[in-house]
Amino acid sequence: MSITDKFYHIEKKIMNNKPKLIIYEEQTFTVGQDTFIDSTVENDNAVVFEDNEETGYFYAIDRKNNLDILDALHIYNVADIVDKDKPSILKILWTEDLNKAFLSINNYYHAVFDFQNKAGYCRTAFPSASNSWAIITERNLTDRLIIELSNNI
Repeated sequence: MSITDKFYHIEKKIMNNKPKLIIYEEQTFTVGQDTFIDSTVENDNAVVFEDNEETGYFYAIDRKNNLDILDALHIYNVADIVDKDKPSILKILWTEDLNKAFLSINNYYHAVFDFQNKAGYCRTAFPSASNSWAIITERNLTDRLIIELSNNI
């Protein structure tokens, strides 16, 4: 079973059993083209995905304080993406309790923000958690961590 298939089954399992991951945003975009996709949930937790034509980043946003960036996670460098000319499907999913936001691109999880535990995780583990918001400094998003985070919803 490929990694994509594995995560599809995790997402399907999570979405078919309580508690759930709920898709709040689903959009098609092209890597390397200016893209800004935001998602805010009822408790004012908010995230933004941005492709500025050079890099892709996922941000945790403070809606209560001038839309300040709480944390930032590096998703990709456009120059390193082989199939950047093909359309990609981006999903921002939230846990039922609205405390975790998952970033999926082409059914592959790239990043998670855990607002309750003040943590951000991504595949590149970059940049390091150097701000005052993030309490958990380990940033590396692994397959095992995705399963743990999705099981602890």
